[in-house]
Amino acid sequence: MATGHRRDDAVLNMVGFSLSTPARSVFGRDTRHQAASEIAALGHRVVLVRGRSVAWVDELIQSLTAMGIAVETIFSRAEPDLDAARAGVAAARAFSADCVVAVGGGAAIDLGKALAGLIPSEGDPADYLEVINETPRTLSEPLPFVAIPTTSGTGAEATRNAVISVPERQIKVSLRDPRLLPALTIVDPALTGGTPKGVTLATGLDAITQLIESYLCIRANPVTDAFCRSAVPPAIAALNRLMQAEDPAARDAMARASYLSGLALANSGLGIVHGLAAVIGGRGGAHGAICGRLLPDALRINRAAVVEQSGATDRFDEVAGWLAEGLSAPNSDGIAALRRFIDANGLPGLGDFHLPEADFTEVAEAARHASSTKGNPVTLRTDQIEAILRAAG
Repeated sequence: MATGHRRDDAVLNMVGFSLSTPARSVFGRDTRHQAASEIAALGHRVVLVRGRSVAWVDELIQSLTAMGIAVETIFSRAEPDLDAARAGVAAARAFSADCVVAVGGGAAIDLGKALAGLIPSEGDPADYLEVINETPRTLSEPLPFVAIPTTSGTGAEATRNAVISVPERQIKVSLRDPRLLPALTIVDPALTGGTPKGVTLATGLDAITQLIESYLCIRANPVTDAFCRSAVPPAIAALNRLMQAEDPAARDAMARASYLSGLALANSGLGIVHGLAAVIGGRGGAHGAICGRLLPDALRINRAAVVEQSGATDRFDEVAGWLAEGLSAPNSDGIAALRRFIDANGLPGLGDFHLPEADFTEVAEAARHASSTKGNPVTLRTDQIEAILRAAG
């Protein structure tokens, strides 16, 4: 029998908690224009990690150079792996970097964050990663790090960990340290405008999943609850709108949801969806798409497990109501409405993530021990986790 450990809200509101955030955050349209002067106050030899899709980064480099700041550019080509981390550290050390800036999606921000911690730290980057080390080494004092997201999804601009793939072991693991929180986060929703529909869907579902799992998490607290309650309903409605047409107001809502999802997960936790995504993601596939595909059935099976243990389901029902309202299905089951939404908009299935059914038991068992799973609202058996995978399809 699974063992539940969900606290009720009366107890939740009495427990102590701490709050970790970036040292400074700036949110709003056109705030990118103050980035150069803010960065110049943090360093004079800047490693800039970027993707190739946002032309504004070229303007930022020109502005920094005009201010006498030396810039070394590192391109982020995919979700960072150990080899990318090693190459980036070597290049940054040769450049004598004193500050790291990342402009891009979650992959670029994770790589930049990892470099900020690893550049001053001795040894191989692998020595500092969770899971592959029973006792990871402690980072030296990280370089100042600036995060400027150009997608709305991972919330990496507000977290203290960087996710790194280890391809030879088919896993993703975290480099984690409270000092990895950005010295400065600039969230300008205008930088996300025109993001392709498929990327918008996957990243948006990532943010929504993080908010929902943080809300249901056993370590939720009154502050993270406030983040989640304020962000989930408008985020679902905004993502629904963006699947129909480009909309600046919807982009604003998703950028806000992404940032708050990072704050929420950094200060409470996640659940089985992210536990599974950490395992499945090591085989390939976009993290947000994996989360979105798993979320409806994880909610359904988690709720059933809570009922099995005579636990309270009020939070699950609240989430289902948010989903139904945001997806314009007020008289239907919100979880079913979410499944229809992701199918109708072409979100990939588990078969597209190199996960055959023959591997479900192995993946479910690995996910039971993932760090994110520790925050799940109820302890799930391996067969219940396998049921999520079978139902998600």
